[in-house]
Amino acid sequence: MNSLSSICLHILLLSLLLQFCIAVDTLTSNAAITNGETLVSSGESFELGFFSPSNSSKWYVGIWYKKFPEIFVWVANRESPLENSSGVLTISPDGDLILLNGTRGVVWSSNSSGRVQGSVAQLLESGNLVLQRKDNNTQTYIWQSFDFPSDTLLPGMKMGWNLSAGINRYLTSWKDDTDPSPGDITYRIDNLGMPQFVLRKGTEKIFRTGPWNGIRFSGIRTVSNTVFKPVFIYDNEEYMYEFTDNSFITRLIVTPSGLVRRLALNKGDSSWTTLHSSQNDQCDDYGRCGANGICKISNRQFCECLHGFVPKSQSEWGILDWSSGCVRRIPLNCQRGEGFVKLRSVKLPDLLQFSLNKSMSLKQCESECLKNCYCIAYANSDIRKGGSGCFMWFGDLIDIREFSENNEQDVIYIRMPASEVRQSKKTRLVLILVISSVSGVLILGFLIWCLTQNSRRKRGFETKDEDIDLPMFNLVTITTATENFSVTNIIGEGGFGIVYKGTLSTGQEVAVKRLSKNSGQGLQEFKNEVTLIAKLQHRNLVRLLGCCLEGDERMLIYEYMPNKSLDYFIFRKALLSWQKRFDIVMGISRGILYLHLDSRLRIIHRDLKTSNILLDSNLNPKISDFGLARIFGEDQTESKTKQVVGTYGYMSPDYVVDGKFSVKSDVFSFGVLLLEIVSGKKNRTFQHPDHHHNLVGHAWLLWREGRARELADNFYELSLIESEVLKCIHIGLLCVQKLPEDRPTMASVVVMLSNEGVTLPQPKEPGFFTERSCTATDASTSEERCLTHNVVTITVLEAR
Repeated sequence: MNSLSSICLHILLLSLLLQFCIAVDTLTSNAAITNGETLVSSGESFELGFFSPSNSSKWYVGIWYKKFPEIFVWVANRESPLENSSGVLTISPDGDLILLNGTRGVVWSSNSSGRVQGSVAQLLESGNLVLQRKDNNTQTYIWQSFDFPSDTLLPGMKMGWNLSAGINRYLTSWKDDTDPSPGDITYRIDNLGMPQFVLRKGTEKIFRTGPWNGIRFSGIRTVSNTVFKPVFIYDNEEYMYEFTDNSFITRLIVTPSGLVRRLALNKGDSSWTTLHSSQNDQCDDYGRCGANGICKISNRQFCECLHGFVPKSQSEWGILDWSSGCVRRIPLNCQRGEGFVKLRSVKLPDLLQFSLNKSMSLKQCESECLKNCYCIAYANSDIRKGGSGCFMWFGDLIDIREFSENNEQDVIYIRMPASEVRQSKKTRLVLILVISSVSGVLILGFLIWCLTQNSRRKRGFETKDEDIDLPMFNLVTITTATENFSVTNIIGEGGFGIVYKGTLSTGQEVAVKRLSKNSGQGLQEFKNEVTLIAKLQHRNLVRLLGCCLEGDERMLIYEYMPNKSLDYFIFRKALLSWQKRFDIVMGISRGILYLHLDSRLRIIHRDLKTSNILLDSNLNPKISDFGLARIFGEDQTESKTKQVVGTYGYMSPDYVVDGKFSVKSDVFSFGVLLLEIVSGKKNRTFQHPDHHHNLVGHAWLLWREGRARELADNFYELSLIESEVLKCIHIGLLCVQKLPEDRPTMASVVVMLSNEGVTLPQPKEPGFFTERSCTATDASTSEERCLTHNVVTITVLEAR
């Protein structure tokens, strides 16, 4: 009998325990959660409970990732925090989810319209907190947190209007990184005929996606479909994210600094990867070029006026004031002969003064625009199936940007006076004649190139056609151009070989990079550089004009940079003003961003340093030397090598120690470059009487002591801007942090450099923060022992 009682007791305890385990994701009407107690979703992806941000006495109820408790995806009482930790989350008698303070006053409530006594709250595996009828097996909820997002969008959440429920779902940033209360950054759908997403700071627009065109938003080019697919359901005015690969965890956040970021996490990983950021370049900034201007990221000044327009005003120094925008060179007068100029591959202008007719064809749209004297532009509203619908604009055209690819779908037609139309037709005729002539020359050139390729193969250098797609120079031409490779024409030398200045018979100056016959690393690097840089086009990358392959000779012919490399200038402090240094920093950052994100190939440079930054006649920077670069796939984030190649002082610790390289390896090198540009000192050869750290270590010591400004104290005469100097030092230290996951992406770096008032995170300890051993007493010996030369090295790691 006693044995039977014992068994029954065990069964009863086991059933109670099982019931408790099953119910850890559910809050019933007769239960409550206090500080220290949590709900955990069934698959243990999310957790709900009380939390208090660092350096705060306020308390909140929120949802976070179970494995990442520092990442909060939803906060209930953002606008009404608890003053202490004595809060209670429970269900009211009429079925609402409520948060009570220490005096049992209601601080926050779900305020559901369909109140049901005895309702239960459940934290779903999706991260959605739902209120539902007890024992409800359907997905019909009385209330759900997904309808009231904070700063984060999770897969399955929707953004936009639900007209039947009267709900407008949008994201609002935290006030700052440690304050969950609503900030002034919002990201929502503006439905003005055709919906578009708009990022605002208060009421000011800072970014927009462009209107929906039936396939995508016209201003969005980077879509990470390998991780999740953004699906826009226009009929219901909803925008939601759906998984396309369950091996990834994804989220979208709005940051207090004014960015929208898409992040992803491979299952099993411990760090998040930024897939895309709303402001990838300066042309993404709202209205950067003012009214009737167009932003072109490939242009030196970014902005130019639309065809037929001229700048409205200049500053007192003669610099164009793009905030004032552009005005027509010849005003419209609504007379016969007016027509339109076609503008391709652009983000459509903002929907400010416009009309929309979804049933018109493009031809009908043109006719209607011509009839209306106030219509200044038109475009298809839907680009599917050849295009349909009619947008017409009646005021200034704001926030147009050009994209690099030639796209015949994203097109706008801008109205022009008769004289501009006639001029455009003449220009078109000239272009046709020129193109016809050039085509004949190209065909002839192609035949010559084929013969050259065949000759080159016979000489023993076998390379696939798709590997090298460049003009071929013959050896006689290059020998003549360099005066038989005269010593007086040498302008540089490295592990690859010697670089000569040359002058072609046309008068064009070139730089000839000649592979040394004794170079043990040259052949592979030569092929690598040709195949990579031939496919890259950016104003901050050096342009490869062609190559020469005859016999044993292998040479690359580049555009000539009259101002040599950055190291020639930067370590001679009086030669570069602060403004020029900052312009160079911006140019380098945009070039690296192009390599990492915007080029047809995703490229890791692996040898960024001052000597590989060349300067043109206007001191514009151009990244060179792609011999060590590597191509990454779109979904590849990291690779490993047994050969660590690069230049000591610029290589990241994860690369030097483990042979792992990624975009964050280039970020580290950029951070070193940035600190060198600010200080005018070399990282490796830096010396200080009080310690034996390199320049990065010295910058970190000054930063910790609140004396970062001293890093730039040695060039007061360069008219430096203190806020920019301190920002550059701050960003430099963020880039050289020890762990790759702590370093920002280049997209974030460009945004931080370009925008004033961006809140920057605090940097952590940099890589290689160890003092060098310098025991010699006399200065010359000390310098010899402590300093290392700026040379290319190759290290073979043991297999792990």
